[in-house]
Amino acid sequence: MMHRQGSSKHQTTTMAALAIAAVLLLLQASPLTAMATPPSSIEDACRGAAERHPGISYAHCVSSLSADARARDAADLHALAALATRISIEHATTTLSKLDGMNEAEPSPRARARLAHCLDLYGAAADVLRDALDNIRAGVYGRALEQIAAAGGAAEKCEDVWKGEEKAKVPVARHDREYGRMAVVALGLTSGIA
Repeated sequence: MMHRQGSSKHQTTTMAALAIAAVLLLLQASPLTAMATPPSSIEDACRGAAERHPGISYAHCVSSLSADARARDAADLHALAALATRISIEHATTTLSKLDGMNEAEPSPRARARLAHCLDLYGAAADVLRDALDNIRAGVYGRALEQIAAAGGAAEKCEDVWKGEEKAKVPVARHDREYGRMAVVALGLTSGIA
């Protein structure tokens, strides 16, 4: 009987060790580990984002994040993804403000209708990005990715409203371009932790 009891203790110890090993393996593959593993630099985070998403310009990613003082406080990829999303929200709200000013000054009813459509697109995009930021903070990365991808389309949709016009006459092109590029950076960084 003692032999069986000793064998039983050995089996229990072995099972406990296997259970601990399984938990450690799961944690190693979980998003929480990715969140807690800091990139060694903004450059590393942007390199990874550019590799994951062909629409990301590595140079633009690095320069945009490096130019923001809040990046110094970003300790990991999670914080950088949140920052890029926050910057995208700021670009969307800045574009909203500029569009609103253009709309008020525009004499042409047709151009005002186009600007109003863009205002609606950017207003919705800013709201969706705020929700995405909340989801990043909560660790709901899959949903955040969907939201960032949906919000990123505002720039293209706004420019589509101006199809048929000369590029030089599209008043929102420069603002759209910068917003769209930053939303793609947020998407690429978030996909690194999803």
